[in-house]
Parts: sequence; structure tokens; C-alpha cells
Amino acid sequence: MRDQWQREINYLRVSVTDRCNLRCRYCMPEEGVVWKRHEEIMSYEEIAHLVTLFSGAGIRKVRLTGGEPLTRRDLPRLVAMLKEIEAIDDISLTTNGVLLPQLGRELKAAGLNRVNISLDTLRREKYRQLCGRDELPRVLAAIDEALNLELHPVKLNSVIIAGVNEDEIEDLAALTLDRPLHLRYIELMPMKRRGEKAGEGVTSGEIRRRLEEKYGPLIPAGPPHGQGPAKYFRLSGACGTVGFIEPISDHFCPSCNRLRLTADGRLRPCLVAEMEIDVLTPLRQGAREEEILALYHRALQVKPMSHGMNGKWDPGGRSMHQIGG
Repeated sequence: MRDQWQREINYLRVSVTDRCNLRCRYCMPEEGVVWKRHEEIMSYEEIAHLVTLFSGAGIRKVRLTGGEPLTRRDLPRLVAMLKEIEAIDDISLTTNGVLLPQLGRELKAAGLNRVNISLDTLRREKYRQLCGRDELPRVLAAIDEALNLELHPVKLNSVIIAGVNEDEIEDLAALTLDRPLHLRYIELMPMKRRGEKAGEGVTSGEIRRRLEEKYGPLIPAGPPHGQGPAKYFRLSGACGTVGFIEPISDHFCPSCNRLRLTADGRLRPCLVAEMEIDVLTPLRQGAREEEILALYHRALQVKPMSHGMNGKWDPGGRSMHQIGG
């Protein structure tokens, strides 16, 4: 299926919870969080039913997000349910990694294909300051576990903030030298709500300049798996790659292939567009399959050509943990 701009939409990011076991400064609101009630969140059966319907309209890849998806009880059961959907050929997970060492083997057995792990610093105290919890050892163990379980490609997501972790740009890249890790530097997006500040992001151009000063020219590399927004390179002699995701300096909207489904059952055509289409309420009220699919097609029709983060944009009422990264 294609949207009105003729982009093929085959990728659904499904948030399974708005809850998280960290408090990352660029994600969570400063005044604290009011969680959704249990009955407001989609059940696993509802998620699987919606994904089945949407797979009939072209969805082939599903990524589970949050909040932190591993805080949702019995997540391997959902992975197994999605694995049974014939048209879905790729199931991935974005996680902070804290709970992955204890759940990774179950997730792999259930059918999880690959994993993205957030890692913004290699320094324990700085991690605590950035994320609000002293969990860096578990995250590093999660990376080891993902490699051991062959959840390839194992991707690491790093947000570089000026004056906070920009002195670790080169150290983070060094993780790709000896192991098949794929580190992506993601430009800081203005996802904090009105009046909140997350800091100043560092552009991909500056990060690349720093890496080439340290390691020499970056060697262009193909993506490790599938279609995504990152531009990939390799340090000379490295096992893995470094990538750049540039939603601000060189946005990838013309090739965007995704929709988002929030934990409370709203289809969101764009991460930063506030428009949402409620599919959970009609589902619970007994709407026919064709009525749910009509809402899905509407989401395709209203998907904007590009986000508004380069202009005078405000993310409004939802924080990142409520949308699904």
C-alpha cells in the first residue's frame, strides 16, 4: 500500500506500553509521568488482531517499542503471536536493554529477529545522570547477550547532546571495531513539551568530522538489514558500522515507510504530527474488519509529506514514551 505521496508503507511500530524503567532526560517530562490505566492499553490479542488486519494492507515488518517494551509482562507471548501471522516476515524490538539479559533467550525462541539497544554513554555516572538509573552494567550485558543470541543486526542508538556526551563520540564508535555492532548516531529531536529543555543536539556533520579526524575517512557501507533512515559507513578495518540518522539536518521523510500504533490504540501517521486515528475503540465496539481497514487507509491518506521539526514546531501533549520511539 502507498500513501498519497506514493511512499510504500510496509512497516508498523507498535508501542506495547507507555511505562519505562528509566527516566531519560530527552524523553520523559520533567514534572513526572501519569501512566495509562491497564484497561486503556491494548491487549496482546488486540495487537495481534490489528497487525493481522494491517498485514493484509501491506504491513510486513513490526517493531515493538514503548515506553520500555520489556516492562510489559510476558512480552515473548506477543512475539509468538505475531510470528504466526503469515505476512509478517520481520519482528524487531527497540529497548533500553536493562531487562534483555533475562528475557533475551525467551524472545529469541518466540521469534524475535533483531534488536535495537539505546546507549548514549559508556560512563556509569553519566549514564545515571542521563537516564535516572544506575543501569549501565545491565545494558552492556544486554549487548553481549544480543550478540550471543545472534539477534542480528544488533543496532545501538546514541543521541549526542552538546556538553553532555559529545566527548564520547569516538569511544562509542570504537564499539564497532571488534564486534559486529551497528552504532547509529541519532540527532536530538525537539520532542520535549512546551517549556521543557533537553539540551542542544550535535549534528551528524560534526560527528562525522570528529570520527574522520580520529579514525580516517569513513567508508560507505550498505545497510545491515532492510530499509531504514540511517546512512551507514565503516571505520577502516571495523567489523561493524556507524550510521547517521538525521531527522533535523537532512530529514528522511521522502522515504518514510512507517506508521505508528500507540499503546492506547491510536494510529499515528507521523512521529511528530499530532494527528491520531483511534482504532482501538471501534475494535472494542465490534466494528467490522472493513471498518477498521478504512481507518488504516485514512491514516495512509493523511500521512504528511514531511515533519515540522525544522520550523516553529511544538510536540504538544504527548511525550516520546507515550508515542513509541
